[in-house]
Amino acid sequence: MSVQYASTTEAAFLLNISTGRLRTLLNQGRVRDACKVKRLWQIPLNKRGMPEITPGRRGPEGTWNKNKRTGNTFIHVLRKTIDYNRDNGTSHPAVAVKVGDKKDYCHALKINGPCQIVYQPHQPNKSQAGGARLWIEVEPQHILKRVYFSDGDYGPPPEVVEQRAKSQKKKSKKKGNNRST
Repeated sequence: MSVQYASTTEAAFLLNISTGRLRTLLNQGRVRDACKVKRLWQIPLNKRGMPEITPGRRGPEGTWNKNKRTGNTFIHVLRKTIDYNRDNGTSHPAVAVKVGDKKDYCHALKINGPCQIVYQPHQPNKSQAGGARLWIEVEPQHILKRVYFSDGDYGPPPEVVEQRAKSQKKKSKKKGNNRST
């Protein structure tokens, strides 16, 4: 059986830690058999599909992924990103994956297990900006395999960045109005 490798983003998701924390563990040499090829890390997965972390010498025992996820995973196709990519000749990730309060963006997904497509035009999902009306739900025990089309870690697509900037402006205006009164 061949060894499967994960990127830093995928491995961090599997371990339920941030990519920054994973990079710290990688730089400390605590991720078993991980190697750096040029500027990208290749992190091997064990038989259970998880990276192996060696324990540190001090502090409390690590808690990565000991607690199983209890909430469903929500997958959204970002229509505005698709339009933006078409109009600007770009290829930003157009799939949003939300697990709890963490959100990740990718180009494609492989879902290992059952899932369902939900369409609620009159009761949008309020957890998404603008209220999503169509999404895919995956039960918590099923692992998703994310696919990225080019090197590097991806942040939010352009329209998500714009939306966040607008909401920050609104918040700062409200704070400014509260201070003047």
